[in-house]
Amino acid sequence: MKVQICASVALVCYGEECRTKTYPPSGPTFKGNVPTYVINLDLPPSKRWDNLMRDKKTELKTVVQNIKDIANTFFPSGKVVDIVDKKIVHLTATLPYPFNEELKGIANSSGIPLGEIVIFNIFYEIFTVCTSIVAEDKTGKLYHARNLDFGLFLGWDVKNNSWTVTRELKPIVVNLDFQRNNKTVFKSTNFAGYIGMVSGVKPDLFTLTMNERFSLDGGYVGIFEWFLGRRDGMWMGFLTRTILENATSYQDAKDKLAKTRLLAPAYFILGGKKSGEGCVITRSRTAALDIWDLDIQKGTWYVIETNYDRWKPPLILDNRRTPAMKCLNQTTQENLSLPAIYDVLSTKPVLNKLTVCTTLMEVDNGHTETYLRECPDPCSPW
Repeated sequence: MKVQICASVALVCYGEECRTKTYPPSGPTFKGNVPTYVINLDLPPSKRWDNLMRDKKTELKTVVQNIKDIANTFFPSGKVVDIVDKKIVHLTATLPYPFNEELKGIANSSGIPLGEIVIFNIFYEIFTVCTSIVAEDKTGKLYHARNLDFGLFLGWDVKNNSWTVTRELKPIVVNLDFQRNNKTVFKSTNFAGYIGMVSGVKPDLFTLTMNERFSLDGGYVGIFEWFLGRRDGMWMGFLTRTILENATSYQDAKDKLAKTRLLAPAYFILGGKKSGEGCVITRSRTAALDIWDLDIQKGTWYVIETNYDRWKPPLILDNRRTPAMKCLNQTTQENLSLPAIYDVLSTKPVLNKLTVCTTLMEVDNGHTETYLRECPDPCSPW
């Protein structure tokens, strides 16, 4: 009977009361801090990642090898990996500058074949499930936070009761400070070897996270079209990085995120500096389907996105939205803070076996904190 309940409603087996006082991070859900590296945008693109790769190439090789092993499990002939190593490398030339040169530089400095570096970057476009929150307190201060969940269906380790890729990604999580003329342009939380952006802040202007959106017209379609020569869409991670680097305001970022044609559907979660500047942009590959804004006058003091359209119920086996909203409502706007949001993101099943790290951001001065996470049993696999 219990097995049937677990299969039907994950919350019955894996949910818990809203956590409190989990910050500062410690205990069994805290796996460690994350190192920070400077990415010097004044360097040639092929040299920008050398210092990071010098430190993280061994760990990155482990992740890439694991992904290859999983591919060989499904396609034992080895042809898929052979195609990656010999054919995908030609795809790099079709990618926009400076991203193509940066990928070549990472391959050179890590010793990993270029095709495998390209595939590692593509993987993030199609294998993420995350929870992002933008919330405003009673004083008008904005907070932005997310759990970065990655590795769905990428190798379940029965012995350790964990996803193998999720576990192996934790050593390559890094905070990045992108600088020009020795001044910060933007900051991000990334996987070493991934040159797109999934979580970032442009100091004193805006914060940004990206979540995957499941759709029949999904990332596989856009990527396949790119292979076949149609290249009018933009890679999600390249778009977010371009916006973090070049957008001049919250509104400028919002307009570009809503209107740029994409290779894959996505959710963009954007926070600004002024009261009311926060939204979730639901994107198809060609258009914005919905923009959900903060509206303090109408009582909307937070917006939240997991991986499902807000006007539809989440998948019953993957309902992170309901417990996150419950915990935010229990917190109340009066008691809102980054530590309070960390409590929300530490509550199962918002915290789950796929959770690699939690990132907390404030737009003022580009404040960012990132912590590696662990979800002790009993814990939802996603």
